[in-house]
Amino acid sequence: MQDLTPRQIVVELDKFIVGQAKAKRAVAIALRNRYRRRLLPSPMREEVIPKNILMIGPTGVGKTEIARRLARLANAPFVKVEATKFTEVGYVGRDVDSMIRDLVHTAFQMVEAEMTQQVRPRAEEAANERILDLLHPLPSRDTPLQNPFLGFAGEQRSTTPEEEERQKKRTEQAERIRGRLREQLASGVLDDRKVEVEVEDGAPMAFTPVFSNQGMEEFGMNLQDMLGNLAQGRKRRRAVTVAEARELLTQEEARKLIDQDAVKRDAVERAQQDGIVFIDEMDKIAAKDGGMGPDVSRGGVQRDILPIIEGSTVQTKYGSVRTDHILFIAAGAFHVSKPSDLIPELQGRLPIRVELDNLTEADFRCILAEPENALTKQYTALLGTEGVHLVFTDEGVGELAKIAAEVNQRTENIGARRLHTIMEKLLEDLSFGAPEDASGLVNVDAAYVRSKLEVIAADQDLARYIL
Repeated sequence: MQDLTPRQIVVELDKFIVGQAKAKRAVAIALRNRYRRRLLPSPMREEVIPKNILMIGPTGVGKTEIARRLARLANAPFVKVEATKFTEVGYVGRDVDSMIRDLVHTAFQMVEAEMTQQVRPRAEEAANERILDLLHPLPSRDTPLQNPFLGFAGEQRSTTPEEEERQKKRTEQAERIRGRLREQLASGVLDDRKVEVEVEDGAPMAFTPVFSNQGMEEFGMNLQDMLGNLAQGRKRRRAVTVAEARELLTQEEARKLIDQDAVKRDAVERAQQDGIVFIDEMDKIAAKDGGMGPDVSRGGVQRDILPIIEGSTVQTKYGSVRTDHILFIAAGAFHVSKPSDLIPELQGRLPIRVELDNLTEADFRCILAEPENALTKQYTALLGTEGVHLVFTDEGVGELAKIAAEVNQRTENIGARRLHTIMEKLLEDLSFGAPEDASGLVNVDAAYVRSKLEVIAADQDLARYIL
């Protein structure tokens, strides 16, 4: 984080997101302030709380993508939730604490994956030895004889020097064979060979309705966590290739090498200090005073979300999690309602307001061609696997951007999501015909785009249903 200054964070976000400079600037400052906070002395560090953000803008302009890319850039646990999925006590739905439980679960998976990567070389070595035991086990020592006249305990016969020598020769021969197999295993020669392995039979996830202090919800409970050691030690046999066996056994050996308690502690700490929660559709729960019917539920959801954002303790299966320093990014279109329709306490916990701009034809042109994950690059790579080589000209990209902007103006403005619909319609025949009917070079210029989309785009009723 010390190398990610706010300006550099914006540069990284620019690689994937077009425009929205104000929103990028706000999240870059919020992310950098986390690093600055860690440099403060302990008493002051606890007093500095994150400045949560409220993004205001129509759908498809990049609100979710900004938050997701920010979390990926900082390697921080991230969850996206929709405010409309939450309900207050007495209504059917999820309780607000579930967003924190999901965040900690994401952090647990991240920490576990990192620790698994650290111990992977040792785990792979142990897995290879187990595979060698399947392919060519070491010879076992002969079972000693028992004297039936000396009672239940018996008396074991000592081996002779000749028997010891034969045992030594068998072991040496087996080691030589295992050495050759070990080399073949490392080079991948044996990857397609079938073996039968015993793997741990993990208990399936059981989803049981649980009534918490916030309401009824579907909460995943792992039976292995509930039953503890009763579910451990169960094995089942599977016939797999050596390559599959190596991966299965490596994961099993890695779990043995990892301290699960340490993973839980690190996951809770990472969620508390680095977690980012993106709450979408905040405008859908904004309601003016005096509302009736569903408005009552919306106000209740706001009041339930408030203590989570203010700072409270949530109980999870990984431990208690404090939400004081989790960064919350809320978002909504706010076409009908306004941010001022939120309850005052919630408004105060979202002090940074950022308005995102509608996307223009020039923005669409950039989105289609410039980002690292641009749609034109994605479709070129996809159809390239079938022998269809797409070449998007500047005129073709411009025509696509023009049609997308016109359709957004005449119908509902769904931002950059319109480009996905238009690109699918544009390349529908090629995608269906490849590889039998379509192959070789396809030049996607302005004439090609018009031939595929002009009739649909010109007919407003047709465009409303198709584009």
